Amino acid sequence: MSTTPLKLALVGPGAFGIKHLDALQHIADAKVVSLIGTRLDSARDLARQYDIEQVSTDLHEVLARPDIDAVILATPTQLHAAQAIACLQAGKHVQTEIPLADNWHDAQAVVNAQQRSGKVAMVGHTRRFNPSHQWLHKRIVAGEFALQQMDVQTYFFRRSNLNALGQPRSWTDHLLWHHAAHTIDLFAYQTGSRIVQAHALQGPISPTLGIALDMSIQLKAANGALCTLSLSFNNDGPLGTFFRYIGDSGTYLARYDDLYTGKEEKIDVSNVDVSINGIELQDREFCAAIREQREPNSSVQQVLDCYRVLAELEQQLAQDASTTGK
Repeated sequence: MSTTPLKLALVGPGAFGIKHLDALQHIADAKVVSLIGTRLDSARDLARQYDIEQVSTDLHEVLARPDIDAVILATPTQLHAAQAIACLQAGKHVQTEIPLADNWHDAQAVVNAQQRSGKVAMVGHTRRFNPSHQWLHKRIVAGEFALQQMDVQTYFFRRSNLNALGQPRSWTDHLLWHHAAHTIDLFAYQTGSRIVQAHALQGPISPTLGIALDMSIQLKAANGALCTLSLSFNNDGPLGTFFRYIGDSGTYLARYDDLYTGKEEKIDVSNVDVSINGIELQDREFCAAIREQREPNSSVQQVLDCYRVLAELEQQLAQDASTTGK
């Protein structure tokens, strides 16, 4: 196996792009050599901070470099599918931030492009990598815990179009195609069972953002497990996503990389993996899969069914809106 560091290009030097840059600092066999952003001056400033040799505003210019091994996409949602396909067609491995796409057709197109290219293609479904969820997954696989119900709250305060750093955003985030995707994929992953029933309700459409700021989703897996997901951009309180796992041998509360029992007793997850940073573990898996020439956890094939469910929910919400006129 080669010991030469993988040469990576990062597209999108925003809030999540910086998370990836920080994570990759801890991965010895990977080096970001190109940074692609829409604003050249700010991209240059960031490149200097992280000792990145090339800055560009043109993804295709960077894809033409024969020495670039892989690309990480931390760009607006609506660009993910087309950019992932461009990377694969250029012979580059690619990891795109969640979601893979904002429609079923594009999600399928990325999977088809991966199959034609044979390259590693992965999606940032970070919940699969958070130590809290990993701790539970290991027990589920070992037969020590059977999930019966997952209760999830995804709450933010985003009545205006701001990113995770509180800065103005040039595109609109989405409760269904982004935030619900995390939970829908995680539920299927943790149950090891296909989602066979899905239902959604949404609140009024925001005149400012053009999307619903409140949503409720119910899921049922083929093995009988249930999931209830509440999402809001109207929540002026504790922010983030909080999971309650109700199972046959206990109840657990997962808050990003932290885990507690149902009685709020903290569980030590520091030895679950080599890091407690979910983004770093995600990036380590991407690099390892390239090195080992294997399919990564959270590959485009593995997460594809999540996007089938999202598309079905979107269609259902559209039908409900046409019926009620709202």
